[in-house]
Amino acid sequence: MQGVILENINTPEDLRRLPISDLPELARELRHYIVDTLASHPGHLASSLGTVELSIALHYVFNTPDDKVVWDVGHQAYAHKILTGRQQQFHTIRTYGGISGFPRMDESPYDAFGTGHSSTSISAALGMATASKLQGNTSRQHIAVIGDGAMTGGEAFEALNNAGVSKANILVILNDNGISIDKAVGGLSRYLVKITSSQKYNRIKEHVWRTTGGDDKPLKGRNFISKSLSALKSSLLSSSNLFESLGFRYFGPIDGHDVEQLVEVLSSLRKLNGPKLLHIVTKKGKGMKKAEQNPVTYHAPGKYDAETGLQLRTDKSHQPLKYQDVFGHTIIELAEQNDRIVGITPAMSTGCSLNLMMQCIVSKYI
Repeated sequence: MQGVILENINTPEDLRRLPISDLPELARELRHYIVDTLASHPGHLASSLGTVELSIALHYVFNTPDDKVVWDVGHQAYAHKILTGRQQQFHTIRTYGGISGFPRMDESPYDAFGTGHSSTSISAALGMATASKLQGNTSRQHIAVIGDGAMTGGEAFEALNNAGVSKANILVILNDNGISIDKAVGGLSRYLVKITSSQKYNRIKEHVWRTTGGDDKPLKGRNFISKSLSALKSSLLSSSNLFESLGFRYFGPIDGHDVEQLVEVLSSLRKLNGPKLLHIVTKKGKGMKKAEQNPVTYHAPGKYDAETGLQLRTDKSHQPLKYQDVFGHTIIELAEQNDRIVGITPAMSTGCSLNLMMQCIVSKYI
């Protein structure tokens, strides 16, 4: 069911006519619409619930589709689809003849790049920014929205390495929710936790920015404050900022569910040229208790009760096993015969069913 504000939003132009004070209510209506629709038309739920406010803020601040937004991974872009002319077709998502579950360039001019899984967004946005520069267009904005899971991909690191020294007009938004499909692991995940958990820095940053009138200062003044805060952050974290070391101006971390703050920050960043990275912290499954509590299960939960969030049971006895489940059970059989076999996951254990092997090891040895 559409809300009063949402039913009148057919394009980002409609969105931009709203007063900023209406945006929190729009986020509530949009989140409810996603939950209500996907209950009977299954799709990727938890990821898109986490990017509702960001989707609103991006289309509110930037002149899309002339400004280019690349979503990575693509299954976090449902709110983006609803806001860009596909609200009436949203119930057809992931069905034959319906709209795609991922951004598609042939589906909408607002889908700047076809993205599924994953880590391609920064490279794509950098290419677009370089092309705009060669064409003499210095005003177009290029935004890559990348999840913390996708950021660990090799192509993302290569793109960061190139973009940081390119002086391209590119904004990377790191959507940090601590989980991709499964819980995030590895060095980058630990590094992001270290940044977001530095309460001392965040308290000082907020105090300095507020008391010096950061957003009301002239651009040079804001730049000076930002540089001073970056130096402070490096000191407090006892190491240089990874992204600033690569040539990006780093901003954040900020609350990715405060839509008014997102609009304020994005409006400021739009005025700054060169490579920038905004670190936002979000909650996968935001606004739906079941999805927040179990974001892995509710990544793509199938049909569920829209009111309670409980998954609806379906008879799968007549259905063949999924390919990955055949692999998961087979690798267990082989590993029981050969103790030298080691399972290596392609980012997420559930997507390849190596979680079955993990569960087997836990139950047997721990």
